[in-house]
Amino acid sequence: MAGGGNAIRGSRVGAGPMGEAERGEAAPRQAVTYFCSHGHRSVVTFAIEAQVPDSWDCPKCGLPASLDSDNPPPAPRIEPYKTHLAYVKERRSDAEAKDILEEALSLLRSRRKAGDIVF
Repeated sequence: MAGGGNAIRGSRVGAGPMGEAERGEAAPRQAVTYFCSHGHRSVVTFAIEAQVPDSWDCPKCGLPASLDSDNPPPAPRIEPYKTHLAYVKERRSDAEAKDILEEALSLLRSRRKAGDIVF
């Protein structure tokens, strides 16, 4: 094994964590509290000059949270999965579908009569 297997490099024994002297001064901050519909309270820290958003995703449950503790935003409504056929039926009536099918079948039959290879 080459190198002696030192797990920590670039640090001396007894060195503590870097302090503000090495990192520089911390920017002034503000703590903002958000509330979700599950009753979770989340405190998020922003810089003083930052524009605070009206909503924030709750880190505990993922629901939207707002600044208003009395009226947190409701959970978003989850739409059920729709099949391709369901979307088609939203756009076309049964009569339109029948007309399109008849048109496609007549085209297919005419191509077969003409000798085209149709799968």
